[in-house]
Amino acid sequence: MSKPKVGVYGLTSCAGDQLAILNLEDELLELAGAVDIIDFPMAVSGNDQKTPLDIAFVEGSVVNSHDVEYLKRIRDRASLLVAIGTCAVWGGVPAAANEIPREKLKQQVYGAEGKDFDSIPAQPLCSFVKVDYNIPGCPMEKGHFLKAVASLLHGDLPLLPTYAVCTECKMKENICLLQERNQLCLGPITVAGCEALCPSHSVPCQGCRGPLEEANVASEVSLFREKGYTIEDIRKRIRAFAAPAEVIQSIIGKE
Repeated sequence: MSKPKVGVYGLTSCAGDQLAILNLEDELLELAGAVDIIDFPMAVSGNDQKTPLDIAFVEGSVVNSHDVEYLKRIRDRASLLVAIGTCAVWGGVPAAANEIPREKLKQQVYGAEGKDFDSIPAQPLCSFVKVDYNIPGCPMEKGHFLKAVASLLHGDLPLLPTYAVCTECKMKENICLLQERNQLCLGPITVAGCEALCPSHSVPCQGCRGPLEEANVASEVSLFREKGYTIEDIRKRIRAFAAPAEVIQSIIGKE
């Protein structure tokens, strides 16, 4: 039986999720034995860019017409397309809300040539193509990637955490940075999976994994305001990694 054909791709991004795959070390050899990686431009040369793929893993956000065209070509080749990393899933930092009009921003950054610069508002993959599965994280956790590959090889969609980072904090018996120290922590509305890494080191959750599917952002905002934070303080924190998400848009556009 032939091994599933896999491709790994990057759009506009820091390449952290592709590096997470390359940093698998011992597991990388097992992965290479289980699948046929026929297209991974960051890692190897001489890639096969035409053969149909069983699974395509794509990181990065879409920020120009080249990204759009490249993504659509990948989608056309792949039976399954998996978004890896918060930029691919939610838009990430490139999609952070910006109040400066795009044309003005292009002029300020690139001068007169800016008007011809190929640039669109940064967006996640799902704004342009069908995405079959998401693995969030900045970067994604390597364990989640391996579990996802194992599940996909067995013909199942992976099951990743659907609860909040707060739950992981409680399991670790961490001090609540929000309640006990009045710090602006997004743990209550951010999807878990990082083992509450930042709060475990007394650093408030920044929301880098994106919001819970049913996050009660309005309630969280009310709590922050009770703690003395302004709506602008909250907006700056909450829109950094997942501004395009509907649940986030419902808050950052208010007041």
